[in-house]
Amino acid sequence: MCMYIYTHTNTFCTDTHTHIYIYIYIERESDRGVKIREKMGSCPPAMKATSNGVFGGESPLEFALPLVILQICLVLFLTRLLSFLLRPFRQPRVVAEILSGILLGPSALGRIAAYKVAVFPARSITVLETIANIGLIFFLFLTGLEIDLPSLRRTGKISSAIAAVGMILPFAIGVASSLAFPEYSSGGDGGNRVAFVVFMGVAVSITAFGVLARILAELKLLTTDLGRIAMSAAALNDVAAWVVLALAVALAGDKSSPFVPVWVLLSGFAFVIACVLIVPPFFSFVSRRCEEGQSVDETYVCGALAVVLIAGFTTDAIGVHAIFGAFVIGVLFPKGYFADAIVEKMEDIVTGLLLPLYFVLSGLKTDITTIRGLESWGRLLLAIATACIGKVVGTVGVSLLCKLPFGESLALGVLMNTKGLTELIVLNIGKDRKVLGDQTFAIMVLMAIFTTFITTPIVLAFYKPARTTQTQESDVSGSACERKMERDDGVKTQLRLMLCLHGTRDINPMINIIEASRGTEVKSRGLCVYAMHITELSERPSSIRMVHKARRNGFLSWNKTSGSNSDTVAIAFEAFGRLSRVSVRSVTAISPLSTIHEDICSSAARKRVAMVILPFSKHWKPLEKAFEMVRPEFQTINMRVLENSPCSVGILADRGLGIDSPATASKFSSSIAVLFFGGCDDREALAYGLRMVEHPGVSLTVVTITGDFRLENSRIDILEEQETMSRSQSDSQVIAGVDKMAMTGTKSVKLVKKSVKSSDEAVEIFRESCRSVDIVFVGRSPESSVVSSLPVKKMECPELGPVGNLMLSNEISNSVSVLAVQQFTGKASSGGQAAVGSARITVAETP
Repeated sequence: MCMYIYTHTNTFCTDTHTHIYIYIYIERESDRGVKIREKMGSCPPAMKATSNGVFGGESPLEFALPLVILQICLVLFLTRLLSFLLRPFRQPRVVAEILSGILLGPSALGRIAAYKVAVFPARSITVLETIANIGLIFFLFLTGLEIDLPSLRRTGKISSAIAAVGMILPFAIGVASSLAFPEYSSGGDGGNRVAFVVFMGVAVSITAFGVLARILAELKLLTTDLGRIAMSAAALNDVAAWVVLALAVALAGDKSSPFVPVWVLLSGFAFVIACVLIVPPFFSFVSRRCEEGQSVDETYVCGALAVVLIAGFTTDAIGVHAIFGAFVIGVLFPKGYFADAIVEKMEDIVTGLLLPLYFVLSGLKTDITTIRGLESWGRLLLAIATACIGKVVGTVGVSLLCKLPFGESLALGVLMNTKGLTELIVLNIGKDRKVLGDQTFAIMVLMAIFTTFITTPIVLAFYKPARTTQTQESDVSGSACERKMERDDGVKTQLRLMLCLHGTRDINPMINIIEASRGTEVKSRGLCVYAMHITELSERPSSIRMVHKARRNGFLSWNKTSGSNSDTVAIAFEAFGRLSRVSVRSVTAISPLSTIHEDICSSAARKRVAMVILPFSKHWKPLEKAFEMVRPEFQTINMRVLENSPCSVGILADRGLGIDSPATASKFSSSIAVLFFGGCDDREALAYGLRMVEHPGVSLTVVTITGDFRLENSRIDILEEQETMSRSQSDSQVIAGVDKMAMTGTKSVKLVKKSVKSSDEAVEIFRESCRSVDIVFVGRSPESSVVSSLPVKKMECPELGPVGNLMLSNEISNSVSVLAVQQFTGKASSGGQAAVGSARITVAETP
């Protein structure tokens, strides 16, 4: 049988443009000598960018721009939907992104011919792939910014050993397992075989640093030794994987000459040396021209991005890949304010819009239907076993030699087996270079999904985060008196406070609180303050960079050139601590907002603080004289801390307490009022006020409000009948002590006793108390029938309690700040009535 190839060109014109089709024919001669010509296909015409619209008789799906827009929207919708569905399983978003690509590819929807032709036609793949690779180049630049070379040099011996063995052993096993795949056994030149075994070794030895960071944060393991070891080892593993991948790409290049890979490697090495000599000095010069706190000039940002693209072009011309140039620039880029500004401008559009397209491209290349037969499924099991055995066995072995417990060693091995984007990059490059076949590519993609998916369940089974994060009585040394202001023994000890901040606007009011709390006996009693900046862990690369720096005690020690909000918080509190001789330690809690209350509570337990002070969930707007809700999640955080806190809690609603810069100790003055109804929360608020009045610039007014309100069908009557005796005795002792202090005049304390007969009289007392003070302390759950008669229709802010809600009304005052205090009792708040914490009152609703 003879075979001949013919081509035929057909050209015709329309009103809009000319179509040129090139048809390919194969002519063969049958056994009987008859010539048969078969049409094999045609090269599709180039797509025009935009259409004239449906009214012009053109379908938008036949043109590049509207088709790409549809593809991007479809990718974003499916990715976010799967991410939401997988959230209860605590899976990272990368799993949803990979699955989205597979569902959109030939394994699922791609099997529908109409869908494939309309949404992902072959002629549109080039456009989509170009956009995705541009996004990938910039993402690799952001990934390089995550790598802190000085931190890698300071990596401990355990992390270094785990990274080395966790890279070498899986690589060796992966090379050995590659012998069972058709790319090796089917023959071919030796260079292609070498490239294939190297790609297989790299694919099974990678640890996804970014995915691992999010899993550790989700499991609340960043604050443990396990988390710190895993993060350090993964960072080293990530850098090593990129180096070996560059070698694999060089080997997968042109096979026309055996010297081509050598020239590629030498050129790549020369490129890195040139970048080391040029990039850091150049960008350091640019960084010095970008003043901290000022907006970065657009010229500098465009110049930096142009350097990234030029580096990508250079490495692509060398024959490695464009992403390597971008990654090298990111690693060598000086970390600081300029780098943070670039990340802030780029990361959302890169990670949220462009990067998911790369996962779709991987999915379009993944055809699970190619895995058929026992032999193919056996290769899949072999790939999974190879990846798990190499990483897990190697990591567990080294960990046991370093005397880590078996449970921690096993959990660490599973964590190090996490895969992610780097794995897909390796596989896609291998497939584009014709090193990996369709079946092997699909097998390795499924292996990446499986190993990442099982990470969280296995770690939860062998290493319980609750053992290190949940507050338990046995985990906290010290008596209950150390967890509240009010002390039964009267002994003076060091006061420990934890102040939480949402951002820079909370700095001044919190510093004023510290100054008022420090008293005068700094050397004998002391005040220790932990300033915690609450930082949300998101899918953004900047949050991964923060996690990477969280080395000590699971919190971040910030560099002074960072330029971030947390840097500003750290510098402000460090400066105040030095000036006021107060021990102030700045820490950052990095976690999803849905679980960040666990970080606050566990840290408070470890530090044995007496009180956690949280900022109010609403921000005060002085011009409008009203509070504005910024993020509802902050209110949820406050409520969860109140329910689970291992110590007393205060909620600070600032109405201008920190408008001015914090005053120095010699100029500081503040007037405080405590509204005392009775009960443990009111006693705690009073105890804190008495602690503050030791400062020479602080004056305290204690207003006791009593009355006899008998409301029909009110629970307060029954409860008061049962507890009046014991509570009244404690309240009377406290008030007697305050009366004695006011009588002797040793401190700036004033006691005012008020008895009311109606709620209107109580409200008028509130107004009088607020006229000459800066801040009012109230108990979150006062135990008095007076409170039940207050005109509180609805508690919009349950974290403040009934009195605190009423104090926020402009009818009472529009200038005084409020601190609502809940005393630690060792009992968690219950539901229903406990919407106001441990309140045992019913708030009367007026029509």
